[in-house]
Amino acid sequence: MSYLLGVDGGNSKTVALVADLEGRILGSGRSGCSDIYGAPSEEAALAELDRAVEQALISAGVEAGSLVAGVFSLAGADWPEDFELLESHVRSRGYGQQVKVYNDAIGALRAGSPDGTGVSVVCGTGMAIGARSPEGKIWHTSFWQEPQGAQELGHKALRAVMRAELGIDPPTKLRERLLAHFAAESVEGFLHALTARGSRRRYNLGSFARVLLDTAVEGDPTALRIVLEHGRAIGDYALAAARQVGIQDDPFYLVLAGGVIRHPSKLVAQAIIDRVLASDPDVRPVFSRFEPAVGALLLAYELAGIPTNDELLARIACSLPPASLFET
Repeated sequence: MSYLLGVDGGNSKTVALVADLEGRILGSGRSGCSDIYGAPSEEAALAELDRAVEQALISAGVEAGSLVAGVFSLAGADWPEDFELLESHVRSRGYGQQVKVYNDAIGALRAGSPDGTGVSVVCGTGMAIGARSPEGKIWHTSFWQEPQGAQELGHKALRAVMRAELGIDPPTKLRERLLAHFAAESVEGFLHALTARGSRRRYNLGSFARVLLDTAVEGDPTALRIVLEHGRAIGDYALAAARQVGIQDDPFYLVLAGGVIRHPSKLVAQAIIDRVLASDPDVRPVFSRFEPAVGALLLAYELAGIPTNDELLARIACSLPPASLFET
């Protein structure tokens, strides 16, 4: 028997899926951060990658030697030397007779675009934007882009609270929400705990992004400004990605994915869409049907020369693991 492997790796989690050639997902695995820039070390990132794959193989009852193709859609696959490192590792582990590494934006694009082309925007803990033309030209951003994802939204909210506290900007509901979220008694006390030399406390400012979005929905002017400006800036990068692969004049798919995008308010998503449609009214926005790991799996089918027709997609949809596997 022959099987396929698809892996989506990021800062928050790594998810691996093993499927048969007909589209039935047989096993899955999950581990931590496999981003070679975000993990404590390259070795730690690769160990997490291996852990997710090995879990998936064990749960599927499959040996690595039975994998005909493996595709890895990974945060941290940014520069040529990154691809060299990652592809060398997965080849050495025998994760497919054919293996291919992509930036995580490309797996997300394949998960949401009906034909695998267009532009993807993945706004989660971090940010990934990628594009793929019908001719196969690929481009993606990296951690150097601004804006980023939830982490940056959290930082922006904190800066807004600090400016309001100093009287530079008007008061905002974000102040009380920030103090409650992080169980702090004062803004100054929180800043002290956050930045003090030798402090052992670690705060995940990205966790405040959801509170920021909730506050924006309530109409707080400061929160709303931060969110809408963030979305418009992301939209500018999406348009730039389309230009990089030469599809800016085509009615391309704009795939939207990630935890920030999935927030019930859809404020960030709509700001991105509005920015892109203002430049190109023929763009077709879509919210991803599948999780990025499924996109990596679909790329594995492509690599193996297996058509991803409606019947195969239906079998994948019917055999998806529980949603909890993909939650951040």
